Amino acid sequence: AAHCSLQAKRLLLDPKFEGYKLSLEPLACYQLELDAAVAEVKLRDDQYTLDHMCAFGMYNYLHLDSWYQDNVYYVDQFGRIMNLSVTLDTALQKPREVFRLPTDLTAYDNRLCASIHFSSSTWVTLSDGTGRLYLIKSGKRGNSTSEKWEIVFNEELGSPFTIAHSVSFVKSDTHSVAVLLLRVEKDELDTKGSGFHITLEWVTIAEISKEGDHRYEILKRRVLQGKSVPHYAAIEPSGDGLMIVSYKPFKFMQGEDNKSEENDDAEATKEKKDPLYYWQQTEDDVTITVHIPEDITKDDVKVRFSPDNICVILKDQPPLMEGKLYSSVDHESCTWIIRENKSLEISLIKKTEGPQWPELIVGDTRGEFIMDSSQCSEISESLMHLTSEVMNPNPEKENPPCNAQELEECDAFLEDSASLCRFDGDTLKVTHIINLGSNQYLFSVVVDPKEMPCFCLRHDVDALLWQPHSDQPENMWEHIATFNALGYVQASKQDKKFMACAPDYSYAALCECLRRVFIYRQPTPLATVLYNRKEGRQVGQVAKQLVTTLEASDPILGFQATSERLFVLTTKTLFLIKVNSGN
Repeated sequence: AAHCSLQAKRLLLDPKFEGYKLSLEPLACYQLELDAAVAEVKLRDDQYTLDHMCAFGMYNYLHLDSWYQDNVYYVDQFGRIMNLSVTLDTALQKPREVFRLPTDLTAYDNRLCASIHFSSSTWVTLSDGTGRLYLIKSGKRGNSTSEKWEIVFNEELGSPFTIAHSVSFVKSDTHSVAVLLLRVEKDELDTKGSGFHITLEWVTIAEISKEGDHRYEILKRRVLQGKSVPHYAAIEPSGDGLMIVSYKPFKFMQGEDNKSEENDDAEATKEKKDPLYYWQQTEDDVTITVHIPEDITKDDVKVRFSPDNICVILKDQPPLMEGKLYSSVDHESCTWIIRENKSLEISLIKKTEGPQWPELIVGDTRGEFIMDSSQCSEISESLMHLTSEVMNPNPEKENPPCNAQELEECDAFLEDSASLCRFDGDTLKVTHIINLGSNQYLFSVVVDPKEMPCFCLRHDVDALLWQPHSDQPENMWEHIATFNALGYVQASKQDKKFMACAPDYSYAALCECLRRVFIYRQPTPLATVLYNRKEGRQVGQVAKQLVTTLEASDPILGFQATSERLFVLTTKTLFLIKVNSGN
């Protein structure tokens, strides 16, 4: 896999950013009472791990349809998919039913929350939380007369899952939909960890034509497994690859057809474990020991010495050892003998005494060098002056190497080894990997529905938004926007539940579990002249922080941002906060 790095664009960074000014301007907030409560599924007693909490406990029950402006969906307790499409905030319609799940969800004990993903402007993938996947042809959505949700595929796919992502694409005149299913499954073999592992199943459903009959069937099912819930998992628009941001690595579980390949690998590693020969050396000579089969006698062994080469042949087989020696030997004085324990011992006399050989036969890695104890102690003595018994014996008193107290509590977070991996759909291997180090994952957002979702990472105090381009190998991850100081600001919000940003980057927002919503508007030019009194200079633009407190006692279950407004869902109410006025 190619080890890559993310290249930030300097022009999108503002080193002179002065912080957010708290604005007391009131934001228009509209609320809609729901006919029926949201179909929230609480965690059961056996879903006690952090992974269950991340995957299902912090689930966003409000789904934004990025293909149409200001169009959101949720599932209510009667299994109805409800839609709200906004054109005017002052003339809001009640959410309307666009589809009803055929299954009676109350009959299932171990179900998860229902999930929706909009694969294209006319295709939707839907899970009822019981392990059944629906592929739906919706027509044009969002209050359109041509909208009619029609099931074209519906199948039981094993244990319950939520939909992480899906894409619709046409390849060689065949329409396909690829879906990514997320599960947290019990792992009997994991005795030391949480006892669970995470699986991402990549399912490809394609249109099959048989005798004039058009049907959708499963074409491929592939499973990746890991030990932490991925922060981000998305299929490329072409359906050729997959990108995952996770704390712990994922890898494909091999199917039957890959078993032989796996066995070859196992044999190769086995060979590596058992060296073909062992060798030792002194200043004067080199001793090689080779284990030989029981039935080999002295007459079956041929050892040829020359000043720079050695060749060992057993019976009529190809040479066991052959090649150029690291340094010259006195070939007339070299000998060999078969020991009682059925090992062949070869003695080489060095031409030049003294220097240690780093290898025996140039380029041959099948042997193992054994160092005797006197050589070990000699080497450690020669390195003694480089080490000390005392920790940091003589540091520069004025310049201590590091002061941990300078780090603030909110700068410390667990996920210091998260990585971003790109998997190839054909080889199922990682092609690109980025170690994210301290670039903490914050949230993801769809800027352009035809592209992959963007992900936002913390870089120092800022939050940088990255757009993956799977079809541009030279520019696979593009830095497209910066939210100034958001990395630092969000770290202090201990109760945050969801984060989002406008697809036009005009603001970022986060909400707590209850009531409070924080909005961070990016710097905008001022209509009036403003002076910085301290420095006596004119300020051309200002960034504002706004805070809204919702009139709700229920916890926030869903949170979505569009360029003009924020949608916040609680159990029985849908709030709309007007952040920007439309053009």
